[in-house]
Amino acid sequence: MNTKRIVSSAAIVAATLGLSACAGMSNQDRNTAVGAGVGAVAGSVLTGGSAVGTVGGAAVGGVIGNQVSKPPR
Repeated sequence: MNTKRIVSSAAIVAATLGLSACAGMSNQDRNTAVGAGVGAVAGSVLTGGSAVGTVGGAAVGGVIGNQVSKPPR
């Protein structure tokens, strides 16, 4: 197998496992996880792949995802 095929297969498996793990989550939990994922990608892209940028983006994205889906008081 070539490297491109291995990476594609791994990405499909990871996406499938990630989506199945969200089955029992509340909307707020799911939005927190999605926000963290999107934030991690954005942080990585904006900082050129820096680990600190990736972790920071994940943290900020997770907080935003959590707050957006909070029920109104």
